[in-house]
Amino acid sequence: MPGDSDLFLFDTGAGSDTGRLREHNEDSYLSLPSAGVWVVADGMGGHQAGDVASAIITSEIESVGVPVSAQDQRARVSERLDRAHHRILARSAEMGNVTIGATVVALLIHEAGFVCLWAGDSRIYLMRQGRLSRLTVDHSEVQELLSSGMIDEEEARHWPRKNVITRAIGIHDGPNYETVTGSVQQGDVFLLCSDGLTEHLRDEELAEVLASDRATAQQMVDHLIDETLRRGARDNVTCLAVRCLPRGGEGHDL
Repeated sequence: MPGDSDLFLFDTGAGSDTGRLREHNEDSYLSLPSAGVWVVADGMGGHQAGDVASAIITSEIESVGVPVSAQDQRARVSERLDRAHHRILARSAEMGNVTIGATVVALLIHEAGFVCLWAGDSRIYLMRQGRLSRLTVDHSEVQELLSSGMIDEEEARHWPRKNVITRAIGIHDGPNYETVTGSVQQGDVFLLCSDGLTEHLRDEELAEVLASDRATAQQMVDHLIDETLRRGARDNVTCLAVRCLPRGGEGHDL
């Protein structure tokens, strides 16, 4: 059934795979078109820790309900991230204060506005009128080196500590995340993904898939995950695609 927006129908696709080398999938995702909320969380801390951390995030946000305004929507998600953060801290204490946490990216759409919320190196992209933009900036050690000009993009792809993140949910005193806002346009396609996807596929390759007018959001997701697996999928890989269609057009909520 259609997502609950007066302006758009949401054609949503979602998928996750353990990958070729990992034994367990520590990624979790959530797709709630009726609430205008989509989430990808990538756990860290190993089996029975990272997978628990990411699942805590998505299970908390799953109770968000249907917001009455953009402000209400953001407040509800923020509250649930705070709860998730403290639940993860409690789980860490139960396990002897081992390091447990998860990256998170969340896309919130209400009417004609969107909010991207993130902590860590999972990402949100926007394909608009044939042009791909990355809406998030990785919270990672390698991104800090890139931003300072100490290394270039090619060096970053092979940097030995490229998986060291600087923000996550369940780490430090509070859920230290960042936000960016914007307006939604007809035909926009958003992609949320864990770093297991972007480790193998470059931005221009993502753009080629997301630019298709004939593929459904689910077909886009399936293609991206299949291609990642074909290239070796050294990590878990998860992605969601959300295409914003005008009401009265064809839409799918998967």
